[in-house]
Amino acid sequence: MNVEELRLYCLSKVSVTECTPFDDVTLVFKVAGKMFALIPLDEMELSVALKCDPELAVQLREQYPAVQPGWHMNKTHWNTVKVDGSLSNRQITEMVDHSYDLVVKSLNKKQRELLENSLKKTVSRK
Repeated sequence: MNVEELRLYCLSKVSVTECTPFDDVTLVFKVAGKMFALIPLDEMELSVALKCDPELAVQLREQYPAVQPGWHMNKTHWNTVKVDGSLSNRQITEMVDHSYDLVVKSLNKKQRELLENSLKKTVSRK
């Protein structure tokens, strides 16, 4: 998986926006204004910071050397995942999905309803 494939996967999720609020070299992906993925563009090795359930975060770190505590993030809730070929594309996209889903679950009722309406519109267009 390369940076563009990872970027497009993040953007394929419902109501996701992309921005660079911290600097010109860190892509930030948000749903309803809340971050779920960050991709630094200035590093030699591709990585992505993803939100994660605290218990699962520890399990993933113990199981995969490519999964480390979130760099510059709350290490209880964020992992940095190196996209170095040691994890399959499917494993990486599942981690992106988990991060996105955690953020969606944390939204208030009104925000979730708006998101569900966006999803219904997207599905009806297909």
